[in-house]
Formats: sequence, C-alpha cells, structure tokens
Amino acid sequence: MKTQKRVAFTTLGCKLNFSETSDIANQFEKAGYLRVEDEEPSDIFVINTCTVTELANKKSKQAIRKVINHNPKAIIVAVGCYTQLKPEEVARIDGIDLILGSDNKNAVVEEVEKITTKGTANLVINKLSKETPFVPSYSFGDRTRSFLKVQDGCDYYCSYCAIPNARGRSRNNSIELTVEKATEIVSKGVKEIILTGVNIGDFGKSTGETFFDLIKALEELPGLERLRISSIEPNLLTDEILERVSHSKVVVPHFHIPLQCGTNRLLQLMKRRYTTSLYQKKIETIKRLMPDACIAADVIVGIPGETEEEFEQTVQFIRSIDVSYLHIFTYSERENTLAVKMDQQVPVEIR
Repeated sequence: MKTQKRVAFTTLGCKLNFSETSDIANQFEKAGYLRVEDEEPSDIFVINTCTVTELANKKSKQAIRKVINHNPKAIIVAVGCYTQLKPEEVARIDGIDLILGSDNKNAVVEEVEKITTKGTANLVINKLSKETPFVPSYSFGDRTRSFLKVQDGCDYYCSYCAIPNARGRSRNNSIELTVEKATEIVSKGVKEIILTGVNIGDFGKSTGETFFDLIKALEELPGLERLRISSIEPNLLTDEILERVSHSKVVVPHFHIPLQCGTNRLLQLMKRRYTTSLYQKKIETIKRLMPDACIAADVIVGIPGETEEEFEQTVQFIRSIDVSYLHIFTYSERENTLAVKMDQQVPVEIR
C-alpha cells in the first residue's frame, strides 16, 4: 500500500499570503497529500515568502534555512514575493529544491511531482506582465474567519515600494466570481470574511466594476454575519463607501488607512496619491458618520530627504487626527525603486 505523503507550510508576510497558502494546501490535499503542522515531520515543506522590507527578506531566508535544518530529507519549496525578486539569492541556499515566483504558486503540486531527487535548486519564475492572470484564493481551516483574496498587484509604484515588481499589475475577478468564492466560504460555516489584496480599493480596474459595487454584493450574501475591509488607500476610500458602511449591519466599521508621513512634500516624493488635507478629511468623515469606528494608520520613518522638522510635522499631524493605533516602519531600501536612488538618504541609526 502506497504511503500518503505529508506536506507542511510556513507563511510570512501579509494576510494575502495566508490566503494563498491555504489555497496551495487545498491543492495538495486534492492531489492526495496529507497536510501536517509545520513542527511535524514532512515529505514536502512549502515556505511562502515576503519581501516588503529588507527585514522581511532576512526573515524569509531564515525561515527557509530553519526548515531545511529541521527537515533535511524533505523536498523544500520556496514561493512568493521574495523568490520572485531574488530567485538566484534563494537558489544559493544549500538544501532548497524548488523556487517558484508570485505567478507560479498555483503550480506548486505539479512542479513538486516533477522532482525525483534532492540536490538541485529548480527555478520556475515567470516575468510578470499585463497578461498575468488573477488567481483567487481564501484561507480556511485554521481560523474562525476567512481571508478572501479579491485583488492582486498594484499600479501605483510608490517610490519606496517593491511590491508592484513582486506582484505585477492590478487585477481581479468579476464581482460574480468573487461572490461565488464568498459563497463557498460561508457554506463551510465561516461567519466573517476579510477582503484582502495588494490594493483592494483598486478592485474593478480589470473588469469595469468598483469596490463599492463589490461591498454591496457581498452584504447581501445569506449567512455572512461580518465583512471587514483590510488596508485601503485613502484616495480610494470614497465617501460613497463610508456612507454605505455607516448604515451596514454586516460591514465592520474598522478601517486600516495608510498615511506613511504627515507632510505634503514627502508624500509627493513617495508618489502617494493624496495630501494631508485629503487624509484628514477622510478621518473626519469616518468619525462623523461612525464615532466609534476603529482606524489604523501606517507610518514610515526615515524616507530619503526627511528632515527633523518634517519628522516633527508628521508627529504633530498624527496627534491632530483621531486614529486608534499605528503601524510604524523604518524606511527600508528596496532594489529597483526610485527612493533608493534619491539624495539625502537618512542614516540607519537615525531612522
């Protein structure tokens, strides 16, 4: 009798990665593999990587090496954003067997089954293009709520960010197909769905629809009790969306709105698509419509060209707006971005 092969997973980075790992795991299970926890012995081990900062790169590399050390006989697979941007760097890790990029995650099972012996790093990396398809996914089985991927990629190309290079252009499924995925989730007994993506407010660009229309459609889904919106750009969080959420019995009034800095000069250098005035008005509108709403903001410290005075201006701006909590990051140099070529790089010890 043939022994059932075991597969384990480690995921780094954003909720989108967790959604995609869950989909990869489902593909393995459909192919007859047994999913086990990451601390258990396994025949195959898949690491879904992150590259949002240099620290994320290091953590991804450390995770790969840790898995190899603990599972020397297993087929070791690395996928995701770090592998998309740094495939040769990953290939130099002794013990890695298969390296797939962002666009190849859907082919993990197929590529694993081509491997007959360990000892060679097999690279399967496609160049991302406008034709790169959207691949839907959602997390299930390890949480009481599900992360539903509704959008992928980003067309914004902010000066400090490498994610468009790792994820490709903005794309999505139609509302009809997205609702079908949400219906699958609810049929499994899940009561809460979190909408995830790289730039979810950009939903609809590839199908001629809007994120507002998607929210309306999902609100009507029988059996869905809670719907959450993950991080959304302030210029894409329309008053129409806010009005809808304020009257909704399903959409949770929790907003994660990236700020990044509190001066217009730096926002322009970052190639952000809003001003401090627009950001402030969004916060005021939320609090007027939903006084008890929870609002999170992202802030980057030490962007090239930032002065002490501008840092203080950002601090004062944050104090002047009614946000609930912050995610604070130090600026991290990313290859092939505009910011890494800018003058007046802020010393690491000051960031």
